[in-house]
Amino acid sequence: MPKTTPSKGPRGDIDARVKEALAELERLATPARRDSLARYAIPSDHALGVSMRDVQRLARCLGRDHTLAKALWKTGVYEARMLCAYIGEADRVTPAEMDRWCRDFDNWAVCDSLCFALWDHTPHAWAMADKWSSHRDEFVKRAAFALLAALAVHDKSGEDAPHLGGLVLIEREATDARNFVKKGVNWALRAVGSRRGPAARTAARALATRLSTSEDATARWIGKDALRAFTKLDAKPPKPAAKAPRRKAATRPPQR
Repeated sequence: MPKTTPSKGPRGDIDARVKEALAELERLATPARRDSLARYAIPSDHALGVSMRDVQRLARCLGRDHTLAKALWKTGVYEARMLCAYIGEADRVTPAEMDRWCRDFDNWAVCDSLCFALWDHTPHAWAMADKWSSHRDEFVKRAAFALLAALAVHDKSGEDAPHLGGLVLIEREATDARNFVKKGVNWALRAVGSRRGPAARTAARALATRLSTSEDATARWIGKDALRAFTKLDAKPPKPAAKAPRRKAATRPPQR
């Protein structure tokens, strides 16, 4: 755990809170972690070298604070932007802000963390996924499909219709060969085909089958990889049903 607990909530000057959070990140950083980012195709130019576990621990200390998140985003520091995913407040996120932050993306990790920990909880998630799905920028487009994957996991509505609409976007963009786009499309397809209701799962698996026979190499890879994931998932034995709690024997009054 961090040695210090940065100021929480709206107390204090925002600049002081930003400096405090950055100082804590710097304390937690190591050169080895910074150097390791290259293995994951993450630029280290603006990184300190803090583990994801420590970023999340610091976020728990800071608590949800959208004002602080917006200020930290402006620093451009990789770990500070990762913090934003965990301290931002979904009900204060606006579509304009999502667009601005998306244009700043230079790596998949910040993109995916924002989509999976913050943006998929906003009321704008579906509309922004649709808007970004044909964007020319690789990481903005990645965000569209990371959002679809996150919604497949976290959407509690039980409705299949929005996810069926997402499959239309997945099929339309399955020929984009850029690395982070095709992996995002594949991720979204696998998430719908494994985490949603019967109608969406069936449709996702039918789409994977169609893509697996496509003449386009990227679409074919997406379909085949998704089918392998579904086959592996289906081969897993079902989880055992939870045991019913044992009933305690009724306590009898002592015999006299």
